[in-house]
Amino acid sequence: MLNSLLFIPDISGFTHFVQNTEAEHSQHVISELLEVLVKANTQHLQLAEVEGDALFFYKENEIPSQEKLLAQIETMFTAFYSHLKLLEKNRICPCNACAKAPNLELKIVVHCGEIQFITVQGKRKPFGESVIEVHRMLKNSIDSDNYTLLSDDVSKVIGLSKGYESKLYLFHENYDTYDDKKVKYLYSEIDKTKLKLNPFATPEEVSFDEKPGIVIVRDFEISARQLLEYITNYSYRYYWAKGVDKIEYNVNEITRLGSEHVCVIDGKRLNFTTVTKKVEGNEIVYGERTTDVPIDLIYNFFIIKPISDTLCQLRLEIYPEAKSWIKKIVLSMFIKTAIKKSTAKSLDALSDFIKKEGRSV
Repeated sequence: MLNSLLFIPDISGFTHFVQNTEAEHSQHVISELLEVLVKANTQHLQLAEVEGDALFFYKENEIPSQEKLLAQIETMFTAFYSHLKLLEKNRICPCNACAKAPNLELKIVVHCGEIQFITVQGKRKPFGESVIEVHRMLKNSIDSDNYTLLSDDVSKVIGLSKGYESKLYLFHENYDTYDDKKVKYLYSEIDKTKLKLNPFATPEEVSFDEKPGIVIVRDFEISARQLLEYITNYSYRYYWAKGVDKIEYNVNEITRLGSEHVCVIDGKRLNFTTVTKKVEGNEIVYGERTTDVPIDLIYNFFIIKPISDTLCQLRLEIYPEAKSWIKKIVLSMFIKTAIKKSTAKSLDALSDFIKKEGRSV
């Protein structure tokens, strides 16, 4: 049989991250990163399995050239660290999972050999000695959590030699022993500062010359972080946002600056984008804006001030904006009153929902 490529990107620090951070958000972070790695697959590798913190790819009966394989590895490292930078810069959640996500790292192990296949629940999966070997090489003696490892077998096929050096790579020779078998490989640590990270949208920070048109204040017998979760986790919106028939959003994404969601009200779709503004040092802010309103624009800012571990204050500031004099009159006479009434009911419903839940999120 011809040689087949075996390719495993593995997220370093996964176990500690999951065990020491909030479960729901850590799951979202890992899910997002795995999706990013899948999308960074430029060599048409087949995804055999999602293995918790790793992806098991293969390419049957084909080994890409040295140039293509090293470019594929670089593309995945670039995509991974670009997304971590996005999570860091656009973060609004103060939880440990969101705060510590940028500390995660990546290793990529590459091997080749003959593979067979078994069928499990109708899905064809690689099987055999080479599959076992590539997984064993994930446990090695490299003193780093941020590297790529290419087995001696695949290095010989693509012509990669010890000492190969480029702007990103510097390969060293090493070996480990598995079941009394000496396995040689080349590895290169990856300097994150040498990656050309992908650009992402700069978070919108809004400032106002005028005071908010509407301000509503409520106390909640819950921690500030927990209240933020109820507000920013759109799966809860339907239970307290009055008049909303449906919420559309990316269920696999943690809400951050630039996140988008859609509220469907009486068949009308209101598109919201997450924004921010400056607040006091110990306050947490979540903001959103929409232009899908009878006036020109509305900003909503949920500003949460911690009082104790089990008590916080929410100040909702609403900035409705109208440019034409006709819209300003309509805003002053009708819309502002309707917004204030509807929003007050929603916050009352949020309070009732939290009391009914009677649990931490």
